[in-house]
Amino acid sequence: MTTRRTQAAVYNLTTKSLELGWAAPQVVAQRVGRMMTAGPNPSARDQQEFMRMGNEKVVAFCESWMGMWSEACTAYWQTAASLCATPQLLAPTAINPFAPFGVGKATKRLVKQQVHAVANVLSAGIDPIHAKAVSNAKRLARTPRSAQSARGK
Repeated sequence: MTTRRTQAAVYNLTTKSLELGWAAPQVVAQRVGRMMTAGPNPSARDQQEFMRMGNEKVVAFCESWMGMWSEACTAYWQTAASLCATPQLLAPTAINPFAPFGVGKATKRLVKQQVHAVANVLSAGIDPIHAKAVSNAKRLARTPRSAQSARGK
């Protein structure tokens, strides 16, 4: 079960990374083209879009940072709880004398838990950025080209 959950989290992270890699250049191209078309005297609509661009970057960064921090803290406490719940699994025994050195069921479970935690932390970091970039790509793609070139005149 944990393996499927981890695979799903990694797949989700990969999908969002690819979508972000596709959407970000589109947004950059649309906005740079808009800046070039606007010239030294941008219209009020262009100025609003440029302010929005800056504000979105700051908000997305803060949301990303807080999401990653929150997931990292959650992973820390889950690991601590897991270690406290089964301390005997990490103690050497006649059956498994190498338990403290990373050999055994408890270690395998902790490794799976940490892989899933890393995927969750990275996913929490990319989610806000992905959401903004994809929505901006869709929104800016709807803006007709003739309206963009007319703004600069």
